[in-house]
Amino acid sequence: MIFEASDFVFKAPSVIIRGIRQVSDADILLLEGTAGGGSIYPLYQALGYDFPRVLLLDVKDCIWVEVDNPLPKPLVVPTFWVPNVILSSDYLITVAPLKVFNGRGSLSIMNMLTLLPSSKYSGEAPGGWGALYSLGIDKVVADLYFTLPFDLGIIEARQKFVSHTDPVQGETEEYGKIFVGEPYEVDYEASETLGLKTEYLDLIRDAKAGFET
Repeated sequence: MIFEASDFVFKAPSVIIRGIRQVSDADILLLEGTAGGGSIYPLYQALGYDFPRVLLLDVKDCIWVEVDNPLPKPLVVPTFWVPNVILSSDYLITVAPLKVFNGRGSLSIMNMLTLLPSSKYSGEAPGGWGALYSLGIDKVVADLYFTLPFDLGIIEARQKFVSHTDPVQGETEEYGKIFVGEPYEVDYEASETLGLKTEYLDLIRDAKAGFET
């Protein structure tokens, strides 16, 4: 069992782990990467992530494998490089905070971007996922949704982070909710509830219609 969580999520991992342990003794892995390609472990330490029988992993230290996008006509990315540990996991959970940039939602599916090794997708600028953003990040995220079919999405929305210019600078507001469900459904529910513009959901919906016919 593997889940990955954004650095804005503080208490969610411990709550999720306790919940898992009530019903399963499965191995639990927490996997995350940084945009700049630096080590994630200092961040784990700063957040107090020290859970018994939980393995903390860094995307950059994993073995990466190239995975085909199952869509007959991928939007922009026909294959993705992903950590091989994902492919051997039985249950995948993506945990994201509620983040809003200029009225656009960055939710559980967008959070899966941090599973991709930044060194493979930095483009001309070192660090980050510049090569993917240049393709149109909403299309990339829609392709990623089909390539990595996560079982569960959790949006930790007890607080809402709102930014209007710089995505790392903004305001935190109390919101008092948690959204849980299949990643597309949970992102859709959160977007409808808050009136957010989340373009990758429209792309996923249209691709699903073509994929299922």
